[in-house]
Amino acid sequence: MVAGLALALCAAVCMGTATVFQALGSRRTARADAGATTDAGGGATADAGGARGRWGTVVAVLRGWPFLLGAGLDTAGFGAQVGALLLVPLFLVEAAVAASLAVTAVVGTFVLGLRLRRGEWTAVAVVCLGLATLAVSAGREGDGDGDEALRATALAVSVLVVALGWFVGGRLRRGRAVVLGAAAGISFGLTATAVRLLPETSVPGVLAEPVAYAVVVSGLGGYLLLVQALQSGSVTAATAAMVICETVWPGLFGVLWLGDTTRHGYGALAAAGFAACVAGGVALARFGEAEEADEAKEAQGV
Repeated sequence: MVAGLALALCAAVCMGTATVFQALGSRRTARADAGATTDAGGGATADAGGARGRWGTVVAVLRGWPFLLGAGLDTAGFGAQVGALLLVPLFLVEAAVAASLAVTAVVGTFVLGLRLRRGEWTAVAVVCLGLATLAVSAGREGDGDGDEALRATALAVSVLVVALGWFVGGRLRRGRAVVLGAAAGISFGLTATAVRLLPETSVPGVLAEPVAYAVVVSGLGGYLLLVQALQSGSVTAATAAMVICETVWPGLFGVLWLGDTTRHGYGALAAAGFAACVAGGVALARFGEAEEADEAKEAQGV
C-alpha cells in the first residue's frame, strides 16, 4: 500500500508540473501566432485555415522546449501511475492524480504568474485533505479484469471520445477550454482503466489485446485534446475539467466492476475524501475563471 501510494503521489507531482510547462508552451505559440496574424493583417485568413491551422498550431507547441519538458514529466508520471495501478485501488490512484490540479495551481504561480487568492489556497488544501483521507481509508485492489467484449469496447470508446472531442472542440467559441479539458480527462481515465483491464500475459499476448491499443489511443489522443484546451482559455479551468473527468468515473468503475474496496468500515470516509478532491477541483476551476474575467475587465479599463 505504501509503495503504491508513493507512486501515485509521484505521478501527481510529475503530471501537475507537466501541465504548467505544457501551458507555457501553448501560450508562447498562441502569442506568436497572434503576432504573426497582426503583422500580416490577415485575421480572417487565419480562421479560414480551419483544421489545417489547428494542426499547425499543435505541431508548433509540440516542438517547443516547454512542451517537450512537460511531455518528459508526463511520461515519468504515467510510468508511476501504471505502477500504482498494479498495487492499489483505481479510485485511490485517480484521486492522487486529481491532486495534480493542486500541483498545477501552486507551480503555476511561479511559472505562469497565476495569482492564487485565499479561496484558491483553501481549495488546494481541500484537495490535499481529501487525498490524505483516501490514503487512510483505501483497501485492497480488486482482481477483476473484464471480458474480451469489455476490452474491445474500451478501444472503440477511446477512438470515439478523441474524435468527438476534436470535432466538437473545434466548433465551440465559449466554454471551449472546459469541453476540451473534459474530453482529455475522459481519455486519460480510459487510459488508466485500460491499464487495469490488461490481462496478465506475455508481450506477444498483450500486443494481440485491443485494450493495449486503447491505452495508446486514449493516451495520445488525450494529449492532443489537452494541448487544444490549454490554448483555449484558463489553464486552471481546463485542468480542473480534465482532472474531474479523469477521476470520478474510473474510480466508480473500479469499485463497481473490478472489485476495488475500502478498509472495513471506512466506506463513508473514502466517499468524503473522494468528494473533497472533486469539490476542490471545481472550486479551483471557478476561481480560475473569475480571475480571467477580472483581468479582462482591467485590460478594457472597466
